[in-house]
Amino acid sequence: MAYNEETVLRIRKSLALFPETFEEKKMFGGIAFLYKGKMTVGPVKDDLMVRVVHEKMEEILEKEFVRPMDFTGKPMKEFVFVSPKGFATEEQLYKWVELGLEHAKSKL
Repeated sequence: MAYNEETVLRIRKSLALFPETFEEKKMFGGIAFLYKGKMTVGPVKDDLMVRVVHEKMEEILEKEFVRPMDFTGKPMKEFVFVSPKGFATEEQLYKWVELGLEHAKSKL
């Protein structure tokens, strides 16, 4: 499965704004960005995959351009897809990365 290279570059730029260190790992046919071994965000085709803490899932799923991640044919727990219009600006992308980082830290 292909992923959008421009999205990868944008994610890398966004991650550089955080004091935390992230690693890249090939997953889901794309690249996932991990914090201390925990997934945060990554591109899947043209979408952005984001991990979301359970307590915020309902609120996040109500946002425009967001849908459950159904990579396996059914929704995956604490994962969402964001379509490109939902992370069109760097500020929007940063907020999604921040949300993914929050999820990773909650699992440590």
